[in-house]
Amino acid sequence: MRRYVGIGLIIALLIMGFAALAVWLTGRNVYFVAAGEELVQETCLGNVRFAVIGDFGSPGEPLADVATLVSSWEPDLVITVGDNNYPDGEAATIDANIGRFYADFISPYMGAYGSGATENRFWPVPGNHDWRAPDLQPYLNYFTLPGNERYYDLVRGPIHFFMLDSNAQEPDGNSAESIQAQWLQDQLAASNAPWNIVVLHHPPYSSGRHGNNATLQWPFAEWGADIVIGGHDHDYERLHRDGIVYIVNGLGGREIYGFRSANEGSVVRYNQEHGAMLITAGAECINMQFIDRQQQLIDNKTLQKN
Repeated sequence: MRRYVGIGLIIALLIMGFAALAVWLTGRNVYFVAAGEELVQETCLGNVRFAVIGDFGSPGEPLADVATLVSSWEPDLVITVGDNNYPDGEAATIDANIGRFYADFISPYMGAYGSGATENRFWPVPGNHDWRAPDLQPYLNYFTLPGNERYYDLVRGPIHFFMLDSNAQEPDGNSAESIQAQWLQDQLAASNAPWNIVVLHHPPYSSGRHGNNATLQWPFAEWGADIVIGGHDHDYERLHRDGIVYIVNGLGGREIYGFRSANEGSVVRYNQEHGAMLITAGAECINMQFIDRQQQLIDNKTLQKN
């Protein structure tokens, strides 16, 4: 009897293993667009163009290809959603991971890869790998940013950016009741920009490996945000929740993750190649594209401001 039980257990484990492998393989090769979300060539005649990269700071061909793609767009600015400096956020790696590829956007730039920009056009937020260095110090030393440099805001044309530190190490907290969240609520209430975009590392909603982050599910829509862009999961996803758009954009250069079960509101999921976002905004519209390093248009969504 024990032998049969043992054989049955082995067979069950093999079946579970094959099922898990099938899920993993499926998750590794996803390009899903929900019905009614066909990629029409929508455009927006905006006056600000910016790129968004995420989870990028790991030298290799993917990072180099994405950086070349971003530079070819000649964006007005580059926004990052964190994990700028793998693996441990160290001072010894930060210039090779960032400046080598994006020095032309950074000011003041004191690294070894050129003279940098005449004015800063590179606006990061910290990720969990950046925070592996004590007190985030290499990141804070490398960049010159507004406010306390961990979270801050900036306005470019019709866009008000709110750059958050979503990490648990943030001294002002990362919950909806934190000092940082109160700052965001106040700043959003005072904003008169046509578009309010929140940028952070950990996405509140994600169908990727890490999944939802309940701590970061702040009432962004209620407070006045139009778009929330995160990373952390190394994939691309667009979700519609609470009447606004949530983006996961973590394909900037690090290894690609698989997906788990589709999240509520998920309309586009992609993890076949590395890439970046190109966003064009005017007072009445904003167009969001994700383009992979093969220059394939993966997502193209335009929002209109009533």
